[in-house]
Amino acid sequence: MAYSTMNHHLLPPATYSRLTPRATYHNATTIDEPTIKPQNRSSSAVNIPASLSNILHLNLNHQTNPTGTHAGSSNNATLDVDNFNRHTPTYSPTEDISSMYPEIHGAADWSRLLSPLHPWLRREILKYGEFSQATYDAFDSNPFSQYGGSCLYGRHRLFEKLGLLRHNYDVTKYLYAMSHVDLPRWLERSLHAEAWSRDSNWMGYVAVSGDEESRRIGCRDIVVAWRGTVVPAEWLEDIQGKLESIESNDHSDIRVEHGFRSIYTSKSETTRYNKLSASEQVMSEIKSLVKFYQEKGEKVSITITGHSLGGALALLNAYEAASALPSVPVSVISFGAPRVGNEGFADRLKELGVKVLRMVVKQDVVPKMPGILFNEGIKMVEKVTGTLEWIYTHVGVELGLNVKTSPYLKNCIDFAGFHNLEIYLHLVDGYVSSKSEFRREAKRDVALINKASGMLREEIGVPPCWHQPANRGLVCNSYGRWTMPNRELEDIPSPYREGYNVQLLN
Repeated sequence: MAYSTMNHHLLPPATYSRLTPRATYHNATTIDEPTIKPQNRSSSAVNIPASLSNILHLNLNHQTNPTGTHAGSSNNATLDVDNFNRHTPTYSPTEDISSMYPEIHGAADWSRLLSPLHPWLRREILKYGEFSQATYDAFDSNPFSQYGGSCLYGRHRLFEKLGLLRHNYDVTKYLYAMSHVDLPRWLERSLHAEAWSRDSNWMGYVAVSGDEESRRIGCRDIVVAWRGTVVPAEWLEDIQGKLESIESNDHSDIRVEHGFRSIYTSKSETTRYNKLSASEQVMSEIKSLVKFYQEKGEKVSITITGHSLGGALALLNAYEAASALPSVPVSVISFGAPRVGNEGFADRLKELGVKVLRMVVKQDVVPKMPGILFNEGIKMVEKVTGTLEWIYTHVGVELGLNVKTSPYLKNCIDFAGFHNLEIYLHLVDGYVSSKSEFRREAKRDVALINKASGMLREEIGVPPCWHQPANRGLVCNSYGRWTMPNRELEDIPSPYREGYNVQLLN
């Protein structure tokens, strides 16, 4: 999803880590003390339509009760919010995790760290999730902006403006992708191709850990964060669903989704920002950084993260990075990512040593696509037919999440909400194991759930979709007229500053 931008860290911090008794509202009503245990929520009766496309286009504006649950729900539990502590940090002090560097990056496929979820791994997942969320928070989605489709901030100010300096990473390069070359219609519609650049849009960035963070985690970490698309309901109708070979040599059986690969590899000499493809941009930067730090004798890792479409691009990026840099460990931390390729693609990633950890919310439909019918679940058929190269399959290890485990979320049907990255981060923060209750010590501010959704229970008192710029982005100038503001020079996108002019790169 694309969000309007406002620095959520400017809000008073809140942990909501414990629910404490008796909340008094303006009407002097008193709310009873709840339990933290997951609610026994009965499933709302839903008529299964003829196609998943119909499901995705349901009218979701159902009437809700004061408790935030839908009419007809058997969930009558109330949520006590009187003493939510809004004056404590929303994150815990971070420990030195260098002793577990290989395991944190998936050397053993996270086998000892997922059940229960190790607190060090949880914090690293949330860190990479926030890097992914930054690609939404900094994306200029205002259709009236002359720079719509670009990043709101220059790369030297990105983490400062989004309140992410505590992670101690530096952004080294911005990444751009084509928006008109053989792409699905949903991407072209959502990326404002007629604004600041008719051909390109900001799709993410490369960052590298600073000295202090590198010592803490045990390596110099190169991070690539890819942005997702805007409307999950458009996935099914507009995704191309066509597998094509990614190699023309001995690995011709390796196939990936045509639309994803097109986004990653498209370029044109007539563009300002995509004379080089997203693939060429990111690989040039990764190779340069790896060479620089390896020559200094440092251990280097590559961690690629993304949500939704960004998770798909992360896998394509990981495949290319592991192929080109076999001495460097490559891992992917993705959220709500779709399937990308066939079994040949999954096997090749495994051969290359790429480690993939996928966060998947049970109620989210996007990870079920493409290949909603023909996927890794039909292995029995392959025993008769042999390997089917046109069957989609997921890659790596899945960490399953469930919205019903959180006492803060409404009992509702909201497909966009289920796919929301902030919902993913909230559920990761509260996750211990598939058999455990929601974690009492969860630190992440639950108000973030409603940045671009209305999934938070209403008695908590956070309005839905609050993450918006003041006055819809307009400012009053010295003449008393309301206009779109001028950007700071550092924040104005420039192909020359970013180095995407071919002559500058040679």
